[in-house]
Amino acid sequence: QGSSQNLSRCENPLTNQDITYVDFYLHKPSVVAVFTVSYLLIFVVCMVGNGVVCFIVLRSKNMRTVTNLFILNLAISDLLVGIFCMPTTLVDNIITGWPFGSIVCKLSGMVQGISVSASVFTLVAIAVDRFRCIVYPFKQKLTIATSKLIIVIIWVLAVSIMCPSGVMLQVTKEQRVRIVLSRNNDTRPFYWCRENWPNQEMRKVYTTVLFANIYLAPLSLIVIMYARIGVTLFKTTIPPMRGSGIVMEGRQMISRKKKRVIMMLLIVALLFILSWLPLWTLMMLSDYASLTEHQYRVINIYVYPLAHWLAFFNSSVNPIIYGFFNENFRRGFQAAFKFQLCSVDIAQRTFSHRIRGNAVLPVQPAEISRSVLVGNGKCSCQDGGCLASRGDIKEQDLIMEDLEKVSQI
Repeated sequence: QGSSQNLSRCENPLTNQDITYVDFYLHKPSVVAVFTVSYLLIFVVCMVGNGVVCFIVLRSKNMRTVTNLFILNLAISDLLVGIFCMPTTLVDNIITGWPFGSIVCKLSGMVQGISVSASVFTLVAIAVDRFRCIVYPFKQKLTIATSKLIIVIIWVLAVSIMCPSGVMLQVTKEQRVRIVLSRNNDTRPFYWCRENWPNQEMRKVYTTVLFANIYLAPLSLIVIMYARIGVTLFKTTIPPMRGSGIVMEGRQMISRKKKRVIMMLLIVALLFILSWLPLWTLMMLSDYASLTEHQYRVINIYVYPLAHWLAFFNSSVNPIIYGFFNENFRRGFQAAFKFQLCSVDIAQRTFSHRIRGNAVLPVQPAEISRSVLVGNGKCSCQDGGCLASRGDIKEQDLIMEDLEKVSQI
């Protein structure tokens, strides 16, 4: 993906003159400083955030659940985006030509495309996992072995879809353009890293295939599945229940959690749409629209850097959305760095967890004089009996277990 963007972002300096001279820097020093600081910021956030997520999951065996393995894979792919996409794209946005050579051209372009594709496909896998857990709670959950197989398939698909780009990537020398290096008018040849397709139509077809498979289809799946999840959570009612203030507080907490889950799903979908839409729009315009030389120059030199920054921002914010908002990751982070909580806090969190997980059981307090809610969806009753049906308890347990699981992610 990145290599094809490099081609479209290169200035088209050809004129009717035999030799055209262009400046080494595409922007003024102040603009270069803004680009550098902006890209450095998301690079640091990407490295630290995704690095911590990888450290937590790999360090603790308890963290190696199906969902966390997908989050780990997302963090790895986003790390590759940060390492191989951000630095080369920044350099390409502030200087003229390709300075890194043929090997780096092919390697960088391939790794960029593969890592971005794997990141997007992993977002879809996470959405599918949530969809199965919430919308179809009685279906068999994914196993660790299945999740590992899905991760392998994700990388195979990512490599496969980017193979044509790797084959076509070449460093091309522009004979009629030279780059002015200094005030002494020293010059050097103009090279660019681009996909050398036999004709423009083949390039258009490949760009369209990438757009459909790396943006349009994943976006459609994520939006549809998260919409269904949101509707399911919204319709999940908490059975009427009379009880103590603690129980009522637990029911209110569950209601608030449902609202937070729905809002979080909307944020995830919107971030994905807004982060990648500008870049794909520009890529499609570059291949399909008839742009004037001035429009081409403005878009490629000024608009593309912003579009790239937004796309990379998605890789930087992913660990915040999928990691640090997850209670299990916060606990893993504390354990990894030996942050011990006092026993009172642990007891309160455990008791609160039990209330949240069991306060929705459809008991009938009119026929129970005193009842104590305990873990694993069981009622320990004193001076009375638990008259809720086992089927209702099982269904509510599964729904709320999945609700809590998703609300923590």
